[in-house]
Amino acid sequence: MKESAILVVEDDRTLRDLLQYNLQKEGYKVLTAANGEEGLQVFRNKSISLILLDIMLPVMSGLEVCRIIRSERQVPIIMLTAKAEEIDKVVGLEMGADDYVTKPFSMRELQARIKALLRRSQEQIAAAASETKSRYLEAGSIKIDLDKHEVFNKGNPMELNPKEFELLVLLMSNRGKVLSREQILSKVWGYDYTGNARTVDVHVRWLRRKLEKDADNPRYLQTVRGYGYKFAI
Repeated sequence: MKESAILVVEDDRTLRDLLQYNLQKEGYKVLTAANGEEGLQVFRNKSISLILLDIMLPVMSGLEVCRIIRSERQVPIIMLTAKAEEIDKVVGLEMGADDYVTKPFSMRELQARIKALLRRSQEQIAAAASETKSRYLEAGSIKIDLDKHEVFNKGNPMELNPKEFELLVLLMSNRGKVLSREQILSKVWGYDYTGNARTVDVHVRWLRRKLEKDADNPRYLQTVRGYGYKFAI
């Protein structure tokens, strides 16, 4: 299997060197950058498998870097933040990050999250490569092109972040079936994801705002109280 290359964008030199040392011990190729602008340059000039991205960066913030990267290519991103407030985590996810860890963090936990994201990314690439013709999911006014990762509502293209897209595909693929929050976490974020069920609730809320005519009275993404969600049509 091709060696995975991880880009570490972190302005704290001590932490940057520590991450590089530990990740190299695990067999990863590690590239580093000390600010947001430098991180973008490395990303655009190298083949990167995953990015560890600090939120508080000089020159350009990690959130802005995340937004730009996500607009150019689908590569797993884990945000590193010294802030514990939920709003910072939510904004990072809205910008397209796949996961986040709050400093100080356990190196073992970080490595587990990296492995989970890389495994899922490789599985998605392999699955896409095995399909030669376009595949679609359709329900009501919603149509998903699975190969191109495009979503249309009444023929109009929609902008979804990667996790919103995966969540919608999962629910539409199980139309009418109730999925628990734990099942959704396992399928979309990976069985060893250490987040909690609120992550699912937040993403469902974002999806409703984009898909539903009335987000407070959803037609498609329905809540099954005390259990989870289903896609109803």
